[in-house]
Amino acid sequence: MPKRILVTGGAGFLGSHLCERLLDQGHEVIALDNLFTSQRSNIEHLLGQTRFEFVRHDVTEPFSFEVDEIYNLACPAAPGHYQYNPIRTMKTSFMGTMHALGLAKRVRAKILQASTSEVYGDPEVHPQPESYRGLVNPIGPRACYDEGKRAAETLMFDYHRTHKVKIKVARIFNTYGPRMHPFDGRVVSNFIRQALAGETITMYGDGLQTRSFCYRDDLVEAMIRMMETDDSVTGPINIGNPDEFTILDLAKKVVSIAGSSSKVETGRPLPPDDPKQRCPDISLARKVLGWEPKIKLDAGLKKTIDWFRTVDFTGVRAPTPNY
Repeated sequence: MPKRILVTGGAGFLGSHLCERLLDQGHEVIALDNLFTSQRSNIEHLLGQTRFEFVRHDVTEPFSFEVDEIYNLACPAAPGHYQYNPIRTMKTSFMGTMHALGLAKRVRAKILQASTSEVYGDPEVHPQPESYRGLVNPIGPRACYDEGKRAAETLMFDYHRTHKVKIKVARIFNTYGPRMHPFDGRVVSNFIRQALAGETITMYGDGLQTRSFCYRDDLVEAMIRMMETDDSVTGPINIGNPDEFTILDLAKKVVSIAGSSSKVETGRPLPPDDPKQRCPDISLARKVLGWEPKIKLDAGLKKTIDWFRTVDFTGVRAPTPNY
């Protein structure tokens, strides 16, 4: 049955693809976004559809709609962006989630929170299961995002216990694909831009720190499956790709797939609290959602690099000077 669905952060990288999928399923979709780190061009092709509405709004201010479901994705997610205004980042995670939950309570909507693997901090357990409580520095430069998302999870479960709000908490690991912001400062976008320009691929540390990379289509599929689960399924559930690669491996793959002549340079100082390992245990997602990622890194990187080739970087606004 068609639903009316609100997506906060709906003009962002993941939000815009989620809006597309929901429209394809026949739903009405409202995309709410302040366009800080997202781009209107991400949803330009959707604006003419009668079942799609874009509302420019900051989630730190209250909002109200009549909806059946809410996907709460609004928040800067790249370190250079969320550290640019850490207080605003914390407010977005906490107040934005509180406003979304208040709406869910009033209209009896089901709500999914886009949480993050950052709640695990620099983990002592590897790979990270949902039962692991994390190792997070609450006063470090990443805390505005890490602790903001942890506080948002607390709000979700308190609203669930106190007001019986139907909640879903998805802990999202590194995700990439077309429509990533070219200047988000993340390794995938940085390496692709550098490789396409023939510049040196620069990385922090020795490049032996590890990450897992989930292609955007797999991620969106998991979120939709989680929203469709029985109300007894609250999460948190890890959503990510369990295939683990070093940052050096990633750089070499990007150079090879892009057909670039770029050299790889290691040794830049590691940012404070940067995790040495990050990889999800997705046993719960396999069991509860019947989901696991299908798109391998090489195939996903090719699709992403092909999209980056179409982008005129001079026409893309960098949200902050920290990229």
